Amino acid sequence: MHFLLFYEVVADYAERRVRLRAAHLAHARRAVERGELVLGGALANPVDGAVLLFKGSSPDVAASFAKADPYVANGLVTKWRVREWITVVGPYAGVQVTDAT
Repeated sequence: MHFLLFYEVVADYAERRVRLRAAHLAHARRAVERGELVLGGALANPVDGAVLLFKGSSPDVAASFAKADPYVANGLVTKWRVREWITVVGPYAGVQVTDAT
């Protein structure tokens, strides 16, 4: 199953994240090593949020990531939410759909 973690961030996020970026990226790399985090990054033009794609059996994997993220703990993320994403096309799709289904 796939889950999207959406971050809403402070207005000066791009500037404020600099001092926390190494800790945040280390946190993200550990999630990648565990096989949980597939992709992640900031939205651009403007930099006003971020989206991270997780693989797991429940939304808890993404929620646990957010709760331990230095960006969240230090107030750069003002709000976050997790949504299940039913993926049906592509090599990593959780559900392979044929023309008959």
